[in-house]
Amino acid sequence: MPELPEVETVRRGLAPVMEGQVIARADVNRPDLRWPFPPHMAARLAGQRVLGLRRRSKYILADLSSGETLLIHLGMSGRMLISGDPLGRFVHDHPAPEKHDHVVLHMETGARITFNDPRRFGAMDLMPTATAEAHPLLAKLGPEPLGNSFSEPYLTAALRGKNTPIKSALLDQRIVAGLGNIYVCEALFRARISPRRRAGQISASRVAALVPIIRDVIAEAIDAGGSSLRDFRQTDGELGYFQHRFDVYDREGQPCRHDGCAGTVRRIVQSGRSSFYCVKCQR
Repeated sequence: MPELPEVETVRRGLAPVMEGQVIARADVNRPDLRWPFPPHMAARLAGQRVLGLRRRSKYILADLSSGETLLIHLGMSGRMLISGDPLGRFVHDHPAPEKHDHVVLHMETGARITFNDPRRFGAMDLMPTATAEAHPLLAKLGPEPLGNSFSEPYLTAALRGKNTPIKSALLDQRIVAGLGNIYVCEALFRARISPRRRAGQISASRVAALVPIIRDVIAEAIDAGGSSLRDFRQTDGELGYFQHRFDVYDREGQPCRHDGCAGTVRRIVQSGRSSFYCVKCQR
């Protein structure tokens, strides 16, 4: 499933084509994805100008001139692909419709934005912009890892006394929004913290040191266009490249990349997800 860097990469790709532009027509080709689409979604999108495009956790939010916000969640296999944009860098001709093109936005500029989702775990919803943060999918989210609210004192207090493994705690979207399996593994490796350690047993200084490490990992992944393992593509169809920089994720049995460490990367399963780490230097 796309994590924060992948979703932010998609948002940045969509922004030049959508922000300030009018949706001339919306084609909604099925009644639902993971959940039912909102009533009359096509009619509510048609003719609306996109005032801004933002991201909250793993959700893209398009604020519309109607006073509503379109929420987009890519799910496991969702892609937002741009074609036929005469104003920007997306000069691909419009492709022939595909089986899993579930929502298509036709912009007045001639650009087309296609939401393709073979597994149908994605979602779209419409909500009043003024109360968007109260939406059930957004209301309980923690601070953004690149935002000012995600600080050393905050994370230290949030993890104090927690008996869950640090890996599980960092994946809890109520503690920090947008982190997923890949980037938590990478951050814990850089911090030399085992994913099995109980969050509340890690010293305050080591927890505090995690904050800039998490920021660095996320920022580097965004700069690389995210990670493409199976389904993820950028809005121009290109792959992300951060997977070529993985230190531990998907490197089971390979040598540890910390200088002077003779350990190897091990894979374990925690709460149904793979964790990759070096047994020797991550404590």
